[in-house]
Amino acid sequence: MALLAVRGLSKAYGGVHALRGVSFDLEAGERVAMIGPNGAGKTTCFNVLGRQVAPDAGEVMLEGRSVLAEKPCEICRRGIARTFQVAAAFGSMTVRENVQMSLASQRGGSSAFLQPMTPLFKEEADGLLARVGMGEHAERACAVLAYGDLKRVELAMALAGRPRLLLMDEPTAGMAPKERGALMALASRLAQDDRVAVLFTEHDMSAVFGFASRILVLHGGALVADGSPAEVRANPFVREIYLGEA
Repeated sequence: MALLAVRGLSKAYGGVHALRGVSFDLEAGERVAMIGPNGAGKTTCFNVLGRQVAPDAGEVMLEGRSVLAEKPCEICRRGIARTFQVAAAFGSMTVRENVQMSLASQRGGSSAFLQPMTPLFKEEADGLLARVGMGEHAERACAVLAYGDLKRVELAMALAGRPRLLLMDEPTAGMAPKERGALMALASRLAQDDRVAVLFTEHDMSAVFGFASRILVLHGGALVADGSPAEVRANPFVREIYLGEA
């Protein structure tokens, strides 16, 4: 059984078809890139998988069980985590406090927020920060962090839910080239060590072809290619519509 099974996803906004019968599977430990021209349907697909948007048709199953009737907080507890193109954290809180807050929402329920944040899940938060290379910055306010460091904090927050599937929307957007490689290497280690399936959208082709074990290509809302980086690079249609080598 696939970790994630997507079947026939369709979504239209008025007369614009953002998704047209998209189907694919993800296995534990896979590193899969979803690419395509602007307007191809990548963000809509991510929003459906993360339950920010309801599809018009189709099914999404995590380990054989549908997620479409569940709220975003519920699928997060089932093991689906997401990072966003623009990193989001509470700037007035410290790095550690942001991760503690994510852990509290996952483990303690709403009552956890009535407790002082300082001791709450401190050791676990520090462990996650050490894992993403931010342990030395635990007591700094997120507002003063460089953007690449903020992306690492966001990743630590996503890992608070012990995800089995990590959705990363433009993970390297706004980052310097050296920071991009470091972040994608970190995500690769997570996939390998924890058997986390990573699905990411990305416009930086060096990140896509250097990191992904498999690539999905969307065009006009439809899945037009699904294969290894070498297979996708050699696909004449993909080269024509996206890679600019027609």
